Amino acid sequence: MTIEFSPELPDDVAETTASTLAAIGERIREVRQARNMTLQVLADSTKLSVSMLSLVERGRASPSIGSLIVIASALGITMSDLIASEPNADEELVVRASQHHVVETPKHVVRRLIREDRTRGLSIAINEYEPNTGNSDAALSHAGFEYGFVLEGILTVEVDKTPYILKSGDLISYNSRRPHKIWNYGRRKVRTLWFNLDRDT
Repeated sequence: MTIEFSPELPDDVAETTASTLAAIGERIREVRQARNMTLQVLADSTKLSVSMLSLVERGRASPSIGSLIVIASALGITMSDLIASEPNADEELVVRASQHHVVETPKHVVRRLIREDRTRGLSIAINEYEPNTGNSDAALSHAGFEYGFVLEGILTVEVDKTPYILKSGDLISYNSRRPHKIWNYGRRKVRTLWFNLDRDT
């Protein structure tokens, strides 16, 4: 007797799988946007196609474990960080300096992630820009809203092609859908405190 196995998953398993893929994709997009990375930059770093990454972010494709490891590495996190989970009710109230997650972006900006609150759609980081470094060679746009506060040095932020020169103590805020470029054109390192919201309303 030949036993045939149906390739279709039970409804409950299929629903769980789809939900998990959507959560992983959303997490990838959140971290990528928090890093001010475009899909093209992530594609260049992972050697995966832009179309494939777009499908993964939308939960329309099932990435291999190897692909997830490569994507996580390019984002400066571990693969386990991509597995979305419910917020911990016993979440620590204080984040110590030793707990900061430090990553270097493809443009050599050092990003010290202080807090990434997925529940509230907020990430807070201290960004350090060495001379002639920034978020991208060209202006970027993505979903969300940003607040940038200069702690040290002079930083140029271009929004809609208009440059704003910020000094220590200055704050800038803008809808992230507006094309923007952040760059240190000076000769000294710039340190900023940056707030990224994943919503613009």
